[in-house]
Amino acid sequence: MTALIELTDVYKIYGEGLESEVRALDGVSLTIDRGEYVAVIGPSGSGKSTLMNMLGLLDVPTYGYYRLDGELVSELPDRRLARVRNRQIGFIFQGFNLLGGMSALENVELPLVYQGIRYGKRMKLAEQALERVGLGDRMYHKPSEMSGGQQQRVAIARAIAASPNIIMADEPTGNLDSRTGTHVIEILRGLHADGATIILITHDDGIARVAGRRIHVNDGKITEDTREVTT
Repeated sequence: MTALIELTDVYKIYGEGLESEVRALDGVSLTIDRGEYVAVIGPSGSGKSTLMNMLGLLDVPTYGYYRLDGELVSELPDRRLARVRNRQIGFIFQGFNLLGGMSALENVELPLVYQGIRYGKRMKLAEQALERVGLGDRMYHKPSEMSGGQQQRVAIARAIAASPNIIMADEPTGNLDSRTGTHVIEILRGLHADGATIILITHDDGIARVAGRRIHVNDGKITEDTREVTT
């Protein structure tokens, strides 16, 4: 079976050839199968967020190859690349990135506009996503009228509204208290149970334990890659 994600000897170098050269990724090779739940773990500056940006098509390698669902990413024209990113990948960030002048429903609906989904369908998808994260009664509230946990759930609803194959969550509990963070992790667990591939970026080994596979990154290199053994 072809891997969903395949990186081969990938480098991301800033200031190449200069004394200040930084190798944010330094020869990373990695495969992720469809339906895996993977945690990428590392301290600040380890390269884990650069790796997420690469996997999420937000950045491109300096060297090396990235195949997504069998397609060589470097050969995709910009328009096709944007379409793949918008339709196949949902992003959840530590900062909620909600538009303050819009309701929860409008925040979730907005990315669907850029995907060309007609009004009636995208409203239904947005409503369903908010119901799924337990915010059916808060659809018309603005971010300023919601708690941090509720805002993060709106951000999750926005990420999942179009049913992407891959969910990338970058420190999704970083701005939340432990109780609310646990709720967010439970939502991600449910999405995985429904077949989504989850890539969780975290510095917290405790949070990472929810994943069936844990990849440790340091100085731009993968230092450890372990899977849970089931019997």
